[in-house]
Amino acid sequence: MEDELLSEDDILLWSEKELHDAAKKNDMGKMQELIKKGVDVKAKNKIDRKALHWAAGAGNEQALCLLLDHDTDVDERDSFGMNALLLASWFGHLKILQILVSCGAKLNCENKDGLSMLHCAAQRGHITVLEFIMEDLEGICLDRADKAGKTALHLAAEHGQLEVVEFLIGMGCTHGLKDKEENTAVHLAAKRGHAEVLQKIMETGVDANERNVQITPLHLAVFNNHTDVVRRLIDADCDLDVTDSRQQTALHIAAEHGWQDLAEIILMSGVNLNLTDKQGKTSLEVAARGNHVILVDMIIKADRFYKWERDNLTNEQESCVGRPLSFKQDHQPETQHLRSVLWSLATKHLCRGEWKILAQHWDFSDAHIRAIEQQWTGMKSYKEHGHRMLLVWLHGVVVAGENPIKTLYEGLVQISRADLAECIRQKANADTSSPKMCSTM
Repeated sequence: MEDELLSEDDILLWSEKELHDAAKKNDMGKMQELIKKGVDVKAKNKIDRKALHWAAGAGNEQALCLLLDHDTDVDERDSFGMNALLLASWFGHLKILQILVSCGAKLNCENKDGLSMLHCAAQRGHITVLEFIMEDLEGICLDRADKAGKTALHLAAEHGQLEVVEFLIGMGCTHGLKDKEENTAVHLAAKRGHAEVLQKIMETGVDANERNVQITPLHLAVFNNHTDVVRRLIDADCDLDVTDSRQQTALHIAAEHGWQDLAEIILMSGVNLNLTDKQGKTSLEVAARGNHVILVDMIIKADRFYKWERDNLTNEQESCVGRPLSFKQDHQPETQHLRSVLWSLATKHLCRGEWKILAQHWDFSDAHIRAIEQQWTGMKSYKEHGHRMLLVWLHGVVVAGENPIKTLYEGLVQISRADLAECIRQKANADTSSPKMCSTM
């Protein structure tokens, strides 16, 4: 075959392309044959990559050594600014790196993004390469930043390289440095959901509430729905009430997206439910506006629970926050019969508007009632509203250790539904272990 260009959009001759392919495969016989024929070993393709680059990137020691006998320019860069040394670091080829260093490769080289060999190895998780760089080479700055302001620790945290993070911390890197967007390594780990990496960095004592240009690690973790990261930040005593540029708390963000698991974690840790965003909306109003019905009920349960604690616990008594408790929907077998009673009450016997009067009697706030009413399922939405209110009420009664039948009886009497109250009382007396409603219910 005549030695000509591969195609109109390439710049290599066929023989030069064969040399590149042989370098990738460590095909020594083919390489020696082509070199003997006089093929240009320094020939570059359209991204300025030559055979030496391919051999280094592929970790082919024999091919590299052969090429170095004919091409001593080890620092030449391709169109991305990557030279043989950086490619070896990126792909984790320690032996290749050692050969290139022994041949006089420049140690402080960087690509077009400002990535050094330390950055490349850290981002890709190559511990043995990092150990060689830090322990055997001189003049390497551990906190050197790339063009985005990211250090090796930033990149390792962002890409979830736990072992690298541990190594860099052990080598004495600075833990709280910020990149050009004012992200610390904690921000980047939180954004990507790397919980163990975040935990390791937090153990150095960095501030969990540090802001980047707009928000804290907690906001990033919630916005990206990383529940494990949120748990760890809360365990590190992060501020749950801090707001972002929209004046939204973490709970606002969870409420906006309808993320129940995240909301549960935050609510269980205790949070200020009165804070409003730039539109003047609480997290409850945000959840209601988004029609996140279950989350609305969770927030109301939490709000009522917090109030019950304030009203009933003395300073010496320990808060129930953090104990086994849930604001999610109740699926406990112990309350199953009561829940069926409440469903029957709401859908068959309470008239329009009566659920609201009952709610007011039980100290549901106007905001609670409005949030429940935000749901629209048709002309009989009030039945669903009443049922939801009764389940929220039941949650509070159970937590407080009160008698639900007694409290329900008294509430129905107060709203002038003594007929229903008496039916409940009679059946409760007949079967105290499983209070049933009368047959009409």
